[in-house]
Amino acid sequence: MAIEHEFLSIATTADLDICDLTPIVRAKVQQFLHKHGCQQGQVTLLARHTTTGLIINENEERLWQDLKVWLKTLAPPTGHYRHNDLHLREVPPDEPINAHSHLMAIALGTQLTIPIVDSALTLGTWQSILLVELDGPRQRSVSLQILGL
Repeated sequence: MAIEHEFLSIATTADLDICDLTPIVRAKVQQFLHKHGCQQGQVTLLARHTTTGLIINENEERLWQDLKVWLKTLAPPTGHYRHNDLHLREVPPDEPINAHSHLMAIALGTQLTIPIVDSALTLGTWQSILLVELDGPRQRSVSLQILGL
C-alpha cells in the first residue's frame, strides 16, 4: 500500500467563487498511480478553511449561478448573525463579518473521498470536483491524500 499527501494552493477571484479542481486531482492521481504501480485506491480532499466548501457536481456556468443564488438565499450576507457581533469577543483587527460564509460552508461540507478503480477516479460523466469559495477572494489550501493498492 502506498500513501502520499500534499497541499494544493488555489487562488480564488471573487467573494463567492467556484473552482474546478478535477484536472489537477486527476493529474495528481495519475502521477501517483504511475509512480507506485497501483490501480485501486482512493483520494481524499479536505478544504482547510471554515468558509469554503467541497462538492461534486456539474461544471456548468448556469448551475454555478444557481448555486450562488441558492447559497445567498440559504444564508443571506445581510442577515443578523451572532458570529458577526465582533465587539463581544477578542478578534484580530482585520476580522471579516462573515457568519453567512461559515453557514454556507456547513451546508456544503468540506471533505470528499473518491474511489480509484482500474486506475481512474470513479466520477460520473458530468461530475467534477469543485471548491466553493464563500468569503473571498483569498488564497486557499486543500489537503489531498492519495492511497493506492
